[in-house]
Order: sequence, then C-alpha cells, then structure tokens
Amino acid sequence: RTFPGERTMSLLKRLAGLQQVPAGWYCDPNAALDEGDDGGETVELTYLGTAGFVVQGRARTVVLDPYLTRPGIGRTLAGKLVPDADLVRRLVPQADDVLIGHAHYDHILDAPDLCRQTGARLVGSRSAIMVGRAAGLPEAQLRETTGREDIASGDWVLRGVPSRHGKVFGRIPLPGDIDAPPPWPPRMADLRHGPVLNWLIDTGGLAIAHVDSADFINEELAGHRCDVLCLCAIGRHYRRDYTREIIELLQPRWVVPCHWDTMVTPIEAPPDLIPTVDLPGFMAEIRAAGAIPLLAPLLGRLRFALNRAAR
Repeated sequence: RTFPGERTMSLLKRLAGLQQVPAGWYCDPNAALDEGDDGGETVELTYLGTAGFVVQGRARTVVLDPYLTRPGIGRTLAGKLVPDADLVRRLVPQADDVLIGHAHYDHILDAPDLCRQTGARLVGSRSAIMVGRAAGLPEAQLRETTGREDIASGDWVLRGVPSRHGKVFGRIPLPGDIDAPPPWPPRMADLRHGPVLNWLIDTGGLAIAHVDSADFINEELAGHRCDVLCLCAIGRHYRRDYTREIIELLQPRWVVPCHWDTMVTPIEAPPDLIPTVDLPGFMAEIRAAGAIPLLAPLLGRLRFALNRAAR
C-alpha cells in the first residue's frame, strides 16, 4: 500500500538516519504458547504502536493508551490534533475499558472516540478524565483513579500503580496537570502528562503489567508480579539498570517492548525506530535479566495461554 508523499518522506527519513525494523526481529504470534497450549483458552495482545495495546479475552476487552490517528510531524507540532474516528472504529471495534497511563497526546488522543463508539469506560487520572470531559464523554463513562485500588472489569481486575514520567534529553516533556477540560480537538501542548500510572491487569489466568513511560517507582511496584510486561523501550536510554530492575521487581516470563517507533508514520505503514532506541540491545538486556522478549509489529498479535490452575 502506498501512502501520500511516501517517496518524499522516505528520502527525508534516510537523510535523518531513521531506520525501519527488519521483519526478522519480530516474533511469531504463537511464540508464547507452550506445547499443548494451542486449542485452550487464550488472551490475545495486539500492539497498537507507541504504548498502545488491546488485551482481549473470551468475554472481555481492555485497551491501553490507544493512539492510532498519528498525524504527521507538521500537524503534531503546529496544528490541532483531530482524531480519525473511522480509523479507530475499524481497527479497534470493541472495548469494555480504556486505561490511560498518562495524558500526553500520544497516549490519550483516540481514547474518547473509542469510548464513545464502544460504550467503554475511560479509566485514568484526573487529567485523563478532564480530557474525556473535553471530548464530550458522559460522566457515566468516566472512572477517575489515583491508583492503589482494585477496579472490577467484568471478571478481570484492574489496578493503577502510581509512577512518574521519564526524562527525555534531560527534561520531562509537557509536565504538569490538566485541571480543567482542555480545548478539543487539542494541540499537543494542551495535553500535559498529569499523574502517571502503570497498569496491572489480572485476567484470572494471566497477569499483565503496562509501563508506558521511561521511568517507574520501585517502591510502588514492589510486591506485584506479572506474567507479561509491556515495557517502554525508551527507558533504558535514560535510566540506569532500567530493564534489569523492573524485571527483578515484577518477575515476568515475557516482555513485550513498546514505545520504540517514531509515532508519526501512519499506523498501517512500516514504522521507523526512534533514533535513541536500540531494540537488539534492549532485547538482549531482557534475556540477560531472565525474561523472554517478544517483539510485535504495529497491529501485530501475540497469544498467551491462561494458567490452567485458574481456568
């Protein structure tokens, strides 16, 4: 498929030194299934690019940080960010809850439209809820949390864990809270990060953790465990021992890297690596810490078997 301006953009990317991910780096969708697991009940994880995921089980669908619209660099920096509602509807047709790690545009822009189309709850900090109000969501679809509480989602349990946003080039981008509904559609600068939450999803047979920024708080994660860790790849560039420490804390069997692409290519086009992200080095650190890296392409799916004892 050819996208508008693709040849010109390809030349500019080469001049800027941007690289695409070789297809051979991606894992098989069934890489996490052990022999005998296929045919049993599974949970499917779909990577939406940036820090976005869809977690889908037999009777429940939870979405994390959906950002599918991905306008080009010019509009992102200088224009209003208008969600592509049709694209959201086509790529994520179902959701029960939409969880927001923090309220930056690349984590929340498409969440209100997804909630409006599916009837899902928007679950996040006060800043995230202000974004939902700005976009016109009814109060019944807004669930504010400061973390450290269990939230029922059907038979699943959701829990936000207080965290912090990582520094990029020595500073935190767009810091601060959103204390009133921002303009809608917003500009990038209207969406400050607000309180940051890591998310824990307990499906009853598989525990998933989501770390959507380049930092975390050890004391908040202490005592929690997961089977699958969705982990921001940018963090290892800015925090010493980032990968080793979080794997020691949460003890996942598998780690799914996220937030490694530039976020400005169309969601269905081949993505470019953020120049500071060394994916082979990140995956080597994951292995050295005792976990298995599972790299999925944008819109790629991974299947995980439910723990037999919990079925």
